[in-house]
Amino acid sequence: MVVTIALDAMGGDHGPSETVPAALYVLKHQADLALILVGEQGVLEKTLKEHGYAGEYDARLVIHHASEVVAMDEPPASALRNKKDSSLRVAINLVKEEKAQACVSAGNTGALMATARFVLKTLEGIDRPAIIGLLPTIKHETRVRMLDLGANVDSTVDHLFQFAVMGAVLTEAVDGVLKPKIALLSNGKEEIKGNEVVKETAKRLLEASELNYVGYVEADELFNGEMDVIVCDGFVGNVTLKACEGMAKFIASSMKEEFQRNLLTKSAAAIAYPVLKSFVKRIDPARYNGASFIGLQGIVIKSHGSAKAMGIANAIKEAMIEVRKEVPQRIAKKVARFLRVNEAS
Repeated sequence: MVVTIALDAMGGDHGPSETVPAALYVLKHQADLALILVGEQGVLEKTLKEHGYAGEYDARLVIHHASEVVAMDEPPASALRNKKDSSLRVAINLVKEEKAQACVSAGNTGALMATARFVLKTLEGIDRPAIIGLLPTIKHETRVRMLDLGANVDSTVDHLFQFAVMGAVLTEAVDGVLKPKIALLSNGKEEIKGNEVVKETAKRLLEASELNYVGYVEADELFNGEMDVIVCDGFVGNVTLKACEGMAKFIASSMKEEFQRNLLTKSAAAIAYPVLKSFVKRIDPARYNGASFIGLQGIVIKSHGSAKAMGIANAIKEAMIEVRKEVPQRIAKKVARFLRVNEAS
């Protein structure tokens, strides 16, 4: 089966200069992929030529014209109301119209979420969609998915419980993890820690026998590879994510200078520097890329705004996997089962 992805080619900090080479790279390496480049046709045709495109993927690559672009700092409500022919909106519309099976965009996160929720709607039983992303771990063979990363700054117990269900389904489907271990992000591991919403959510998760809830996790354990899904509200999740990104930037800019100042012995530096450099690369959001807007009646993948071509290519690959694994359909079935259990009880 050929998977068709609508790519918002104008979105992100770099626009077509990175989305176009990303598209060509993935098309070269994925023979079962078709792409719809959404954006200003003249600009996209010119950029394709600049990158040496000579029509070799014409059967799998088309341009869908969109006359407007949503700015990265544009208010979501304004974009939703005033830019109905933006590349972001048109790409999502293509999913709604079943001309594409998923949308990928590096554009304005708030506008993308507002538009996706308005156009695609949420799955039955899901109150709010969430943003779920990948974090690296110290165990190279494992990774952890975390949600919500910023879609909902105020979440109820029901919301957090739904996030846990959705995160578990996606992790099992995409990563192949059976009974993924779910943890709630809190300010301590003891039962008395956390605010009232976190405490009540913990009780709900403990009562849900189908879910493998293992308790609280603290922020200093995010990267230890012991959990598969970490749940929190969007305010906490986004602050945590930005702190991780800031840490990566700080390490990248300072570690070489510090080593050169002989703060470590030469032998220690020779060992530590490659390790830290590797970790920085793995936590770099432009590389470790492709967050899913989970809970919608369609697949929308958010690429980091600063991502370059390889990062955007990774986001496209994530979209392909979620299409093949039928993630929205699996979530809908799981949520429906929980709703039936709750009604029966």
